[in-house]
Amino acid sequence: MTKQTPSVDDLVLANMPLVGYAVSELLHRVPPSVSRDELISAGSLALVLAARAYDPTTGVPFARYASLRIRGALVDELRSMDWATRGARQKVRELATTSERLTATLGRSPSREELAGALGTDVAAVDRASQDAARRVLSMDSSDVPVAELVRDGSPNPEEVLLSDERLRWLRAAVQTLPEKLRVVVDGIFLQDRSVADLADELGVTQSRISQLRTEALSLLKDGLNAGLDPDLVPAAERPEGVAERRRQKYFAAVAARAAMAPMAPPMAPHGIVPSPFPASADEAVRERAMAAQRAGEGHAYTA
Repeated sequence: MTKQTPSVDDLVLANMPLVGYAVSELLHRVPPSVSRDELISAGSLALVLAARAYDPTTGVPFARYASLRIRGALVDELRSMDWATRGARQKVRELATTSERLTATLGRSPSREELAGALGTDVAAVDRASQDAARRVLSMDSSDVPVAELVRDGSPNPEEVLLSDERLRWLRAAVQTLPEKLRVVVDGIFLQDRSVADLADELGVTQSRISQLRTEALSLLKDGLNAGLDPDLVPAAERPEGVAERRRQKYFAAVAARAAMAPMAPPMAPHGIVPSPFPASADEAVRERAMAAQRAGEGHAYTA
């Protein structure tokens, strides 16, 4: 009575544990980002192909034959996951070895030209090898956290764009409404990158006076912006009925008027400040300040 040859299905079912053994052994020697499921799939396919190609007349046990086919398939799968060719990895190793040797010899990190000379190649080849060495592969299964949560969009959302544009519009109005000397100082120092000495010569004052004007202008700008955008941040006046406070309030009203009534701004406004495309505000408080400024008269309501 002759022994019946096992079918392909019988061979596969009886030897499925071979795939699990081979995958488990390999996973101990590869990064955790490697997918077990992908290796199982490649190993199972190799087992089926081995069962179809097996010739029992060779005298080689099927388990031994299939194990070789499975291991080979797993290695091929790992290579397909890898970004680098064998030649690229060799160049990266040569670059690292040469860099370490030159660092020890020179007592510092070698330049790209020195690396190219030691390797007998050009700087472009050194740059390519450096880029290959720095490359990393991000696996979708390499973290418990979804990749979509790890990669953040740094661009502002529509609300942030809107708020930023409005603040720029108010800042432009606040700078334009400054008294002449303060506006010249702000424009010269922050927008034209002029020196304090240069501005002092132009205005016929001392350099210390320019510093005082700069401090005064920044304080006035800050309060002018906060008066329209965040009134709670405006400090209380020491003398609410004093002349200086009345000038400040007129400046705040003039800034509000300019910001509220300004038409759609051009791409680049005077003083080098990027204007906002944000339309005129419909807020009643802003409009009340605008009307008060108009009654007080256009121009620089605050005088230094």
